[in-house]
Amino acid sequence: MSNVNPIYHHTHQMLIQEKEWIDNAKDDITNFAPLYEKYYDQIFRYINQRMHDEHLASDVTSQVFLKAIKNLNRFEFRGIPIASWLYRIAKSELNQAYRDARAKRAINIDDVQIATFIDVFKDESFDLNKKRMFHALSQLNGRDIQLIELRYFQGYAYREIADIIGVKENNAKVKTFRALEKLKKHFANNQ
Repeated sequence: MSNVNPIYHHTHQMLIQEKEWIDNAKDDITNFAPLYEKYYDQIFRYINQRMHDEHLASDVTSQVFLKAIKNLNRFEFRGIPIASWLYRIAKSELNQAYRDARAKRAINIDDVQIATFIDVFKDESFDLNKKRMFHALSQLNGRDIQLIELRYFQGYAYREIADIIGVKENNAKVKTFRALEKLKKHFANNQ
């Protein structure tokens, strides 16, 4: 597992460090800074990829961290990075922003992510291109897009995905597989 991205996959030592940061922040909220610095960009990217407005994405990201700080004492460390909890808050804040601003969900995927994701489609019969991929992605529902993004764009393990979406690990695998199959079907039908 030499291709493990340390931003998304934590070693035991990293988890111990994170638990220490959480405990310190629970004692004194001014100690929340290391968690904020570690996860702000990640949570911002997650939110920004679903919104049309970078400024609004920044506002929503701020709300995520304000809620996290406000509710930190309720957080229970279970050996999984706090990112999964932050993603659940982000999802809730996104839904609230959609309701409040009637914002339309957007899919913003840069060329690097497309190239990385297209590697999943190793079928040589496909003449893959960005336009077809965008069209195929736009035909998926929000849950399927979230699963594909977490697994293939951000490289999360199924255990982490399960924690983020609130299901068992096996269920996360099945749901992600089904989402990928839907994407492949839409992609193949859009020639």
